[in-house]
Amino acid sequence: MTALRHIIWRLWLISWPASACFAQEYSAQPLATPPAADIKTEQSLLVEHLDPVEVDPNFNLSQLLEQTLEKYPDRLINEGLVQEAEALKTRGDSWLAGSTAIALDYADDRVASNNGSREVSANLEFTIWDWGQRSAAQNMAEQARFFAGKQSKAVRLEVSRLLRESLWDIALAESRLQQARINMDISQQLFAKVQRRVELGDLPRADLLLAESDHLQNRTILTQAEAEVMHSRKSYSNLTRTTRIPANYQEPLSTLQEVNQDHPLFEAINALVAKKQAAIEWAKTSDTINQPKVYVGGKTSRDQRNSSDVQIANVGVVIPFGHSTYDAPEIALANLEYQQVLAQREHLQRLLDKGLHEAEHALEVTQAELKIARQLKNIAEQHLKMMEISFEAGEINLLDLLKVQSRSLEAIRNAKEQEVKLQRNIALYNQAVGVMP
Repeated sequence: MTALRHIIWRLWLISWPASACFAQEYSAQPLATPPAADIKTEQSLLVEHLDPVEVDPNFNLSQLLEQTLEKYPDRLINEGLVQEAEALKTRGDSWLAGSTAIALDYADDRVASNNGSREVSANLEFTIWDWGQRSAAQNMAEQARFFAGKQSKAVRLEVSRLLRESLWDIALAESRLQQARINMDISQQLFAKVQRRVELGDLPRADLLLAESDHLQNRTILTQAEAEVMHSRKSYSNLTRTTRIPANYQEPLSTLQEVNQDHPLFEAINALVAKKQAAIEWAKTSDTINQPKVYVGGKTSRDQRNSSDVQIANVGVVIPFGHSTYDAPEIALANLEYQQVLAQREHLQRLLDKGLHEAEHALEVTQAELKIARQLKNIAEQHLKMMEISFEAGEINLLDLLKVQSRSLEAIRNAKEQEVKLQRNIALYNQAVGVMP
């Protein structure tokens, strides 16, 4: 019986070459780089819809981030914040607190007695800073400039998150597509093998229908895997506005173990708190209606038609008082915005702590699952090899082989996916602690 099995095994290897390298094919080394598009496989899609990507070995993640930021919509908000800071700085650097005005006045008695009485006056008014108002304006400008810079870093971190998720979605979809292609090839070869044996009368026709059904099922899975790859590529190009993709975007695991104060999102919210606090001080000192004013001017007048004109020069100061009651709503509104930002900071702290915990836990779970997945993969390959030999020897039927094959290929697929998920979770952990590419 042993000799017979050996002969059958040799004949099977000759008639089905793909099975001879089956164990070797699935015992490949763990994924060293993220899966990339293959030109050959691009030409053999089941569905003709294709969203191509160009894998560029000279293109890295940092370059991709810079390129994406240039076209990311939030850049307009950053530009607006910079313009606001520049406008506030211009106001704070000015020696005057407001606009300059000219007041002209002319009066005569033609409507009344028409004795020739006339008066002409002109005044030039300057709006000046109130006590401590200019320093408050300059501080507000400085805090606005500081916030614009920190908010730019926060947007950069957000784009980093989107890029990381998009790239690893592509990697995971590509991994599943590669496995789906392998599974379909195996099912196709098995179907051809069963078909030949049915024609020779070694197997019943029911086995042919079973093998064909398994092959069509794998073809359906391959079609879905192709669609997922195209969806992930389209999402990537929609985000980055390019079809170029780095050949390698793996990241080293950060050594940070907590969310520090220099986290970009935390720095941005702290800068916003300082800006809102400066706005309160500005609201306490500013009043665009009741600003102190200085005016200088002159007046020409005469009492009778034949009298000489009298020239008068004048200078004066307008000092408002009693306007604190009217400023109270503005101060209260500025304080409300300040309190709202303080609440946002507390929410952000909790959100960042939660995100770090989830990222750390996901990384630990993936590392543990990967060890188990590798062991299951080795067992599955050995088990499947034994069952294939038993099927050729007639010791088991096709249904039992397909059951074992399905479980084995699932274990192999899971092991490959865990490799990709580990690298993805490393990137997401770096994201959680605020590390950018």
